[in-house]
Amino acid sequence: MTDLQKLETAVRALDSKKASDIKVLKVEELTILAKYFVIASATSTTQVKALADAVEFMLGEKGVQPKGTEGEQSRTWIVLDYYDIIIHVFLEETRDFYRLEHLWADGTPVDISEWVTE
Repeated sequence: MTDLQKLETAVRALDSKKASDIKVLKVEELTILAKYFVIASATSTTQVKALADAVEFMLGEKGVQPKGTEGEQSRTWIVLDYYDIIIHVFLEETRDFYRLEHLWADGTPVDISEWVTE
């Protein structure tokens, strides 16, 4: 499975569970951590967990397992590490506090309009 196919699957999973403000940044020129960051918001801690679970399930159905996950206890920020793709699922207030998009503002935005509903 290519990185773009993984990205599409993850974004569609987030969208299917009503994540808000989904962003994908290409960061491979900026860091060795990953090629892409996916950032999404949720309105409750329950939704944060549901979004992370949806991503894990849909990628798992395609045989893709995360290298690791963090934050499942607090449910305000769950990180799913898929080697070249790191997925950040935030509670809205937590996302506003950490402002990852601003920290990685030099990353290249990826057009995901074909993968999400309006």
